[in-house]
Amino acid sequence: MEKPNSSIKSAIYPGTFDPITFGHIDIIKRASNLFDRLIVAVAYDACKNTLFSLEERVSIANAEILALNIKNVEVMQFHGLLVEFASSQNATVIVRGLRALADFEYEFRMSYINHKLHSKVETIFLPATEQGHFISATFVKEIARLKGNLTGLVSDYVAKKLRRHYDQV
Repeated sequence: MEKPNSSIKSAIYPGTFDPITFGHIDIIKRASNLFDRLIVAVAYDACKNTLFSLEERVSIANAEILALNIKNVEVMQFHGLLVEFASSQNATVIVRGLRALADFEYEFRMSYINHKLHSKVETIFLPATEQGHFISATFVKEIARLKGNLTGLVSDYVAKKLRRHYDQV
């Protein structure tokens, strides 16, 4: 794949997206209005025990983005350091969503380290909206595992994927 045009303002929205929630979708919609190109970067993370494989998470995220019909958003997977992936995509901004003060402390420290590793990549924080403030993939998985109602937390498509997964367990 050739490097994207550097005159295009590109940003990376990274995460494991296990699964992608309405909280993630809110950040994607808002960030896509700020940049010419937004990459939803699905991380392979050996430290996390993900419910869905990397390929499944990319596929689910792609389906969600396709349903949104936002033309400047693409889904990609990555391994390794986020700032190296951002650099390889000519992205100068990392977008992070913040739900609570606890998120801020972690994300603030991470932004500092990323800046030390690659000073040309900045981090911006988008606060969660009222509707997405308490949505977390961890809560969504627990609700799905206990066969609870996922309405308002994830799309019907993601809810079906979760139900199918937990029905097989």
